[in-house]
Amino acid sequence: MASGQQERAQAAAITSGRRSSEAEAEVATASPVERVRALFGGHRLSPAQRRIAQFLTDHLTEAAFLSITELAERVGVSQPSVTRFASSLGFSGYPALREALQPIALSAVAGAPGEEERHRNELQSAIDAEIENLTSLRRSLAAPGRIVDIGRELARSVPLTVVGLRISVSLAEYFAYAARRIHPDVRVVTRGGSVAYDGLLQAREAGGTWVLAFAMPRHAKETLAVVRAARGVGLRVALVTDLALGPLADEADEVFTAGTGSRLVFDSYAAPGVLSAGILQAMADADPERTQARLEKYEHAAEQHDFFLDD
Repeated sequence: MASGQQERAQAAAITSGRRSSEAEAEVATASPVERVRALFGGHRLSPAQRRIAQFLTDHLTEAAFLSITELAERVGVSQPSVTRFASSLGFSGYPALREALQPIALSAVAGAPGEEERHRNELQSAIDAEIENLTSLRRSLAAPGRIVDIGRELARSVPLTVVGLRISVSLAEYFAYAARRIHPDVRVVTRGGSVAYDGLLQAREAGGTWVLAFAMPRHAKETLAVVRAARGVGLRVALVTDLALGPLADEADEVFTAGTGSRLVFDSYAAPGVLSAGILQAMADADPERTQARLEKYEHAAEQHDFFLDD
């Protein structure tokens, strides 16, 4: 008899499951911040341009109505830098970019929280923020082709290296623990420096082709060093992080973003956790025969050695 996990592997294969009209409807209901970030997505930005993008995102309702001089002063860049930023996004100049931002800013003002929302307690606010992160992730996966593709690549990489340093260790360990059920050789790097380099080099020499790296805030310099080291030894890097812009994203071959909850003293990771599970599902789908064989073998071992309680 198939275990619950085996049944889920069979039943949860990723399909598009979407009509184009449904996907378009969800894009239309995206939050103002998501709509602003969509303007920046897919563009390689310089450090100065990333500062402009971050300022526009963080201060949308004000920034959308600033002159080019005022924006440059607020961000601390030159006016030509603002013009080049607008051009890099495909606009004819800063006035055209501002014209695109203003309706989004006005919709943000119209959707400002009311009195009831302001009286939520901190835990409720934190949960609401995580719900928003999950909603944003759901919209981004309306067309799951990239997840399916990366799942196939990670499944083919033997060995597969999973990287997570500092606070990101928990996500890396979770992913690796689950991935070992369906993949023959999963290795985890949770320390930086020469130890990380040794692990990456050995993985590449053993035939590995991909690294999956997790980078949650605060983003560590040593994570950037490990990603660069992976690329340096010939491995490709898929990155799960909270920011689509920045030096880590610039170094990765594939970037998957999921927002983190930052309302409490320590961040929470509902959306990155779901995204991780989605990538695992895509890996399982990529080689269903291997997946089923490995899950059956594990269930046999679990039963033989009495791993689990009878809940």
